[in-house]
Amino acid sequence: MAAASSTFLQIENISKHYGDIQALKNVSFNIHQGEILGLIGPNGSGKTTLLEGITALMPVNNGKVYKHGSLLNPGNRRDEIFYLPDGILPYRDMPVSVALEFFRNLYGTETKQMNRIIGQLELGSVLHKKVRTLSKGYNRRYLLGIALLSSQPLLILDEPFDGLDLRQMLGVVHILQSVCSSGRSLLLSIHQLADAQRICHRFILLDEGRLLGRGTLDELRLQAGLSDGGLEEVFLALT
Repeated sequence: MAAASSTFLQIENISKHYGDIQALKNVSFNIHQGEILGLIGPNGSGKTTLLEGITALMPVNNGKVYKHGSLLNPGNRRDEIFYLPDGILPYRDMPVSVALEFFRNLYGTETKQMNRIIGQLELGSVLHKKVRTLSKGYNRRYLLGIALLSSQPLLILDEPFDGLDLRQMLGVVHILQSVCSSGRSLLLSIHQLADAQRICHRFILLDEGRLLGRGTLDELRLQAGLSDGGLEEVFLALT
């Protein structure tokens, strides 16, 4: 799967420690314009800490973010990055339709685009329901709807396929690929390696706060000294 290669953001030497615990150690990588980049690592590897450091939701001890080579200060990152963390439920007591309309107005998105997103995510049947009553799958699609209503050039999504069955997941893959083809970039933190292989152009492998490898699957195989194999085999070979 080919992706655009011009660099949009440069992440340089992100480090974070909690006392004597090193949560991240000098993590550096680039995000290309129009690509889907997968952030891969086990629980506790530092994925969420890294995402919150990039978006400036959490202060880091070291590290900088550059946009097209120019320093992007923490206060300006929200203009370039939309971050959808895992485990949130905004406006839980509102009907889904009211909540989505709120975000449509907030981001200045056209109504026809919102209606298209609702159709793509198959949210029509739950628009009247309160957000807190949604099943896990519908909750995930509601959150993706909020992300897709945003206008920032980079979307960071934490576990975008969690709670989706295979058919729903494949539908969301198609939607995100369309977003990518329009020129936006995506950074996806994905737990299921098969899902990551299905959608991502390149990968960032993280373990215990350290960058194990970065690149396409072929490039990662080369780094791991493998002639074939998937992400699981590559990750195990690099640890």
